[in-house]
Amino acid sequence: MNVTDVLDTALDRSIVLGYTNVGSRLRRLWWPSDPPAGALDGKRVLVTGATSGIGEAMAKSFAELGAIVHLLGRNPDKVKHSTGVVRAQVPGAVVVEETCDVSDLEAVRVWAAHLNGRIPALHGLVHNAGLIPKERTESRQGHEMQLACHVLGPHLMTDLLMPLLRNADGAQVVFVSSGGMYTAPLDADDLESAGKYDGIRTYARTKRMQVVLANAWAERLAATDVHVASMHPGWADTPGVAADLPTFQKVTRPLLRDTADGADTAVWLVATRPDSRPPHFWHDRAQRPTTFGWQRAQDPGEVARFLDEVSALTDTSRNWVALHD
Repeated sequence: MNVTDVLDTALDRSIVLGYTNVGSRLRRLWWPSDPPAGALDGKRVLVTGATSGIGEAMAKSFAELGAIVHLLGRNPDKVKHSTGVVRAQVPGAVVVEETCDVSDLEAVRVWAAHLNGRIPALHGLVHNAGLIPKERTESRQGHEMQLACHVLGPHLMTDLLMPLLRNADGAQVVFVSSGGMYTAPLDADDLESAGKYDGIRTYARTKRMQVVLANAWAERLAATDVHVASMHPGWADTPGVAADLPTFQKVTRPLLRDTADGADTAVWLVATRPDSRPPHFWHDRAQRPTTFGWQRAQDPGEVARFLDEVSALTDTSRNWVALHD
């Protein structure tokens, strides 16, 4: 292990240094090169939750690389505003407005069928939509809202858009998770958070689910040219953080990353499609472990139960690859 590897690992384990703008500023000295200009010329990339914060920053970055950006949100007025922002910031940008509530599985089915009929291929799919309700709420199908928005909707969308991803001759799917997932083990017996509700705790739990789900998708598609990964953006100064974690934002604001910095690894993954190995989890352009040294490795039986339940709740294939210790 060389000096930069040691420093990189130390930053990651320190959390405060690695997740803030200190980590990204240092890692830029050695991380992989930026995608070349025009890396995504003419390629289509879809970003969910793209009407503010990191999602809007991703849309801008993809447009700067030449992509045709499909900017998706659930509020048509916000979608219209954000597409205008990206077009104003990136002269000549091609941005397509997409409206869909990712937490509504029937809406996802209708919208995906429409997209499949409108475009020939999809080169990038970034699952960025997210929320942290203070009280337990349910989606139109009766699922806990964070489970629906972070896990079930993205899973169903990936499944339904697979023909477009396969037609791209090289596509990348990215689940935007959170470093908070380290605080929550996978619990396949309570996906719906039916007990005493804590929005922050449920957020961490569903972000862990995203990492497990992305790894399962990556292994399922290992023999294809569709890559799947998850990543976390570090601590970024976003409207969501300001609304949901105001004290945290106030205390850490000088160290928080800007939204473009938070978006960087997801954009880089789509633009470069690097080789990846299980568990396919990334931060600052490098793969990261999904557990700390004192935490137990993921139980394959728990993962299998989780995947089976996700498939059942979304009425999708159970054709998962068996994972082992």
